[in-house]
Amino acid sequence: MTRRTLLVHAHPRTDSLTAQVADRLHARLKDEGGTVDVLDLYAEGFDPALRPEDEPDWENREKVYSPEVRAHMDRVLAADDIVVVFPVWWFTPPAILKGWIDRVWNYGFAYGRSRPRLAGKRLLWLALMGGTPEEIERLGMTDALGLMLVTGISAFCGLPDASLRVLHGTELSGVPKELRPGRVADLLTEAERTLTEELLTTATATATATTTTATATATEKTVENTVNEEPAR
Repeated sequence: MTRRTLLVHAHPRTDSLTAQVADRLHARLKDEGGTVDVLDLYAEGFDPALRPEDEPDWENREKVYSPEVRAHMDRVLAADDIVVVFPVWWFTPPAILKGWIDRVWNYGFAYGRSRPRLAGKRLLWLALMGGTPEEIERLGMTDALGLMLVTGISAFCGLPDASLRVLHGTELSGVPKELRPGRVADLLTEAERTLTEELLTTATATATATTTTATATATEKTVENTVNEEPAR
């Protein structure tokens, strides 16, 4: 069965490393025979500001969302897998990506239901960070992002099969120019390997057991947050 992937990326420059990573993953997904919907938030001119028309009656989970938001919701619903590629700025994803979550992963759509609409989808957050693994670990950046993206968004919205992976050392300004192409090639290879490990290969028994445990925990949190189906504002 052909899997459908929504590939989201968030960087204003088309020649950025983020864009190159997204292009590499797009090519790999197509090589695997899947269908890919590429959502370039900047290129599509997505407005990250949540406005009243996006949730005219936020207490009503059956509300009619704005046309732009509804169109993006349809793209999310059509996907079996969601891959989000983004740089980390000021310890967080870019504002345009956070705004996409604010507007599209709205109450009544992504959360607020005892049976989550997005359940069963797989989600990979792929973050590009400039520092070394040791620097990132010392600052606690991965833990902070994981709490936000995997627990606060993914599990809360009924997607326990979600993971955060990090590409380290993506800041190239300190790399001699003659060495940059090689460094970029290594990072693109690492990104493709990450995609393979997370979405394209069959999990080992150990990984399956770990995922099962994580799924049970995340599901408990999801039910706790949605069973009453009340607005969370």
